[in-house]
Amino acid sequence: MGLFSAISVSASGMDAQRTRAELITENLANAETTRTPEGGPYRRKDAVFSADDVGEPFSGAFQSSLQATGVTVSEIVTDTRDPERRFMPGHPDADADGYVGFPRVNPAEDMVDLIDASRSYQANVAAISAVKDMIQRSIDLFK
Repeated sequence: MGLFSAISVSASGMDAQRTRAELITENLANAETTRTPEGGPYRRKDAVFSADDVGEPFSGAFQSSLQATGVTVSEIVTDTRDPERRFMPGHPDADADGYVGFPRVNPAEDMVDLIDASRSYQANVAAISAVKDMIQRSIDLFK
């Protein structure tokens, strides 16, 4: 794998983690949303990652084993579970029994996921910085 392929791999990781962080912040912002334009409470969203070929593959015997592989968001999954029901008879969205449907969002879990996405993004930034330094040192050797 060449140095520029390594940058492409890290860039794809940064893009995927950015999308993941956006979904997590949307989940946190809507943790108490009981009414949406679609009807009912907000539905939690999660990103699903999958491998994605990046850059030019090696030729010959090394093609399948040393190919640069990045990451992409293959789909965004919406939670299909029933909403969490809380007894709140005075709430405007309460049903006939006095229960209100709330999103199945756990703020503590989402904060941990957001920290993980942030650290993964930072790791990709560090990898790009290391590759950039290697390229700069290579250029300096030719002077």
